[in-house]
Amino acid sequence: MIKLESIKNMRIDLRSDTVTLPTPEMRRYMASAPVGDDVFGEDPTINELQQRICQLTGKEAALFVPSGTMSNQIAIKAHTQPGDEVICEYGCHIFNFEGGAPAMLSGVQLHPLKGERGVITADQVKPVIRSSDHHNPRTALIEIENTHNRAGGAIFPFEHIMNLRRLADEYSLRMHLDGARLWNAHIATGIAIVDWCRPIDSISLCFSKGLGAPVGSILCGGAEFIERAHRYRKMVGGGMRQAGVLAAAALYAVEHHVQRLEEDHRRARELAEFLVNLGVSVDLTATQTNIVIADLPLNAAKFCRQLADAGILALPISTTRVRFVTHLNVGDEELESAKLVIKKVIFGK
Repeated sequence: MIKLESIKNMRIDLRSDTVTLPTPEMRRYMASAPVGDDVFGEDPTINELQQRICQLTGKEAALFVPSGTMSNQIAIKAHTQPGDEVICEYGCHIFNFEGGAPAMLSGVQLHPLKGERGVITADQVKPVIRSSDHHNPRTALIEIENTHNRAGGAIFPFEHIMNLRRLADEYSLRMHLDGARLWNAHIATGIAIVDWCRPIDSISLCFSKGLGAPVGSILCGGAEFIERAHRYRKMVGGGMRQAGVLAAAALYAVEHHVQRLEEDHRRARELAEFLVNLGVSVDLTATQTNIVIADLPLNAAKFCRQLADAGILALPISTTRVRFVTHLNVGDEELESAKLVIKKVIFGK
């Protein structure tokens, strides 16, 4: 049995899956990667990664970029013209956590809709598609997020995506998927990445969250779309030189760290049920992957400070809500230690 005294010198970070560290095997793979100048298209490891992701997603082309935010913003820029409108969900990443970039970089406005667990439906979207009246902005793009961060890692149901695709086709709209955690949706549902991507025009995938790579996302889509995206990557400073060492980490992660996400999902579920048994409010229906959102009967920031004093890090996301994320560096022993501290902080003993 783990005792509180043994946890004092531990540091268990449940704030995000972005805190994952590259494994020793990944580091060795990075160190041995052949490299070249990617701005000239000559880095063999980046080229291999882009080809591999095309195979996984079924798309014609892919572009390695430093971050998910850059990937999403390049996609918006490549799909729109200044003055256009992008329909999205109210809690999504591009609306809340990308610094107002759609307005600054693309000159577009966002039209956020309140979804259910991060999901917007065709019935919600259809009434807000703008008419061709010159007073209106032009609706150009529907953006969705899967899994949905602020909805607690909830999965966007495939049938709703297909309904949105049919609507987009009816109105000649494009669709972009922020799939930073699409790997998690794939493992949780058994639906192949290529099937998730088939109805979508462009997809952003992340390597530096649950897959444990230190840096990197990738944008994939049609060949003409990626050609435009390549130019915009250059404009925002995303052109990298001998970055094959980073692409190697992503390649290693894709080959070795996808299936193990089911372990993160199991531990998140275990933590969520533990919290419910303590009397903490958690939406178990939304706890579908590796994120747990807890509604506390106390101040979230104070609660997280008390956890941190005992070596457990969690993220306050409102005055009463805390996010816990399981990942590559949280095993069963770390989870048991975290549960012990959480119980002590809640009950004071």
